Amino acid sequence: MTDTRRTDAVLLLVALVWGSSYLSAQTAAAALPVLTVLFARYALSSLACLGLVAARRSRWSRDELRAGVPLGLTQAAVLVVETYGVAHTTAANAGLIISLTIVLTPLLDRSGHPGGLPPSFYAGAGVCVLAVGLLMSGNGFHAPRSGDLLMLAAAGVRAGHVALVGRLTTRRAVRPVHLTAVQTLVGTVLFLPVAAADLPELGRASGATWAQLFYLALLCSVFAFLAQTWAVQRTSASRASLLLGTEPVWAALVGVTLAGDHFTPLTALGAALMVAGTYWGQAVERRHRGAAARMPEEPALRPGIPAEPPAAPRRDSPATAQAGPG
Repeated sequence: MTDTRRTDAVLLLVALVWGSSYLSAQTAAAALPVLTVLFARYALSSLACLGLVAARRSRWSRDELRAGVPLGLTQAAVLVVETYGVAHTTAANAGLIISLTIVLTPLLDRSGHPGGLPPSFYAGAGVCVLAVGLLMSGNGFHAPRSGDLLMLAAAGVRAGHVALVGRLTTRRAVRPVHLTAVQTLVGTVLFLPVAAADLPELGRASGATWAQLFYLALLCSVFAFLAQTWAVQRTSASRASLLLGTEPVWAALVGVTLAGDHFTPLTALGAALMVAGTYWGQAVERRHRGAAARMPEEPALRPGIPAEPPAAPRRDSPATAQAGPG
């Protein structure tokens, strides 16, 4: 296997893992209270991240702590809304609707877009809005399920989180593993008091439930994040974005094949439009950002525009934001 194919395979594996996370979260939330699931996920992730930090024998920088604490709070907010949402809708719908993050993020993070986004981006976003309506329609147009509305809210909250990541980490000495460790510690401390009463129930959870929790913590969070960081250093941002953008496709396939989710003609059309709309919007935004980066620097006219993302962008970098849970 060539290095290019190996890198592509790793990125596709990351997209598959993120796409399958919605079914895992749904299964775990069916066995345990949502907040207990989140505490266990954060606690297991933090232990793994602390082990990686300790292996490097390095301390956290002030920038990592200053960015990690607020980002830990916003990330926790994302996962609360997202996990409650996936507990009340299908895994396929959850993975497709949350992919709205890809087109919502550039609307909140205007850095790299002097003069605003081109009209074609808003056309792609409009296709996504139509797709959401079809996904929520089920067998016909009726009141949407609460889970679909929560996933819609989660996409908005996640887009805000992604924009904040760019604002707090640009031009700062922030190492991905150290930043992730701070965020997982914040989430663990945040969810411990609300989950404390249910810890005995967590201890009595079945082996299958614990398997889902370990999968969410170690594979969907720690492994996927580190694998993505490794892979994007070995390929172009456009290629990485294209491969990671297959996440909603995997979410739909996992939901249909493993969870028994069913698409009606309307929801199937919505799924196709969602994938097409997010790819369209993502491609337009990427071209526009690249064109802006090639423009001569005009500090007096464009104050406060952050530097371009580093060669190894983070999972939550505005330029490469994906929908998978953090």
